[in-house]
Amino acid sequence: MNRRAPRPLSLALATLSARLEPASKLAAIQGCWETVVGEAIAQRAQPVAERSGVLEIACEDAVWAAELELMGPQLVVALNDAVGGVELRSVRVRADAARGARRSPDFG
Repeated sequence: MNRRAPRPLSLALATLSARLEPASKLAAIQGCWETVVGEAIAQRAQPVAERSGVLEIACEDAVWAAELELMGPQLVVALNDAVGGVELRSVRVRADAARGARRSPDFG
């Protein structure tokens, strides 16, 4: 019986991590979104699409949309840094009333 030497664990982990990587730019951005923008923004806005370097973000209301639009250049830099290989150029933010309606009201 011929046995080969054991493979280094690092090779097995590299193969596994390559399979687990997000399949799209949007998935990679969504994966690090809360870390990059913080919990407060992540609860009120989510990246929903990416096309040709433009990230579309849906917010619960127009006030958050306006705020994120102003933060757009900083978001582009932070997201490009967080997700290597993604080359965002800009963000487009929209208020999504349906998203806000899904949240339970605060009675505090």
